[in-house]
Amino acid sequence: MRLLVVATRSPHKLAELRQLLHLPATRLVSLDDVGVADEAPEDGDTFDANALFKARFYAERTGLPTLADDSGLEVDALGGGPGVRTRRYSGEQATDEENNARLLDALRGLPPERRGARYRCVLALVEPDVDGHGTRLPERGILRRGSFEGRIATEPRGTGGFGYDPIFEPAWEAPGGRTVGLYSAEEKNRVSHRAAAARAMRRVLRARGY
Repeated sequence: MRLLVVATRSPHKLAELRQLLHLPATRLVSLDDVGVADEAPEDGDTFDANALFKARFYAERTGLPTLADDSGLEVDALGGGPGVRTRRYSGEQATDEENNARLLDALRGLPPERRGARYRCVLALVEPDVDGHGTRLPERGILRRGSFEGRIATEPRGTGGFGYDPIFEPAWEAPGGRTVGLYSAEEKNRVSHRAAAARAMRRVLRARGY
């Protein structure tokens, strides 16, 4: 069975990607599973840059094929913010609740048509190669992307998912309708940005023998 490192320490994200990618011949493992303590900086200006840097960073340290993602929320009224700072919107150690509260406050009083937003996800795959001297060198990397259109609700609803899910209404829901926090895991995994990126990456991985 092949090993594929997923650049995360989150059991939730690891389990989600295992389900979305569905690679029966490959064992997906976390950074903690392979004993990597280093933390890759996430200071790129784009999701692409962050995902690719993380995949290269951990592929170099493990010598194993590595899959990394960078994802976040873009809000039209905030000029595409918080974007790459989605997880750190309210500070480096911000909780989901703190981030949600700050975003709701920033959009307070705006009508539904001005609350447009989307989740974005970029998955990057880097497979180390070996040169003639036995040195492992990561190749350029493969990127696949997904997005999930919607709007920001006026208040949290639901406890499912994580991050901004309790305040994110998918575009097909009427204003005031269900947020992703009210979706089951199965429903979310059919429509989310990470699901779309994973479906595209799954085709790449299977073609490469994973």
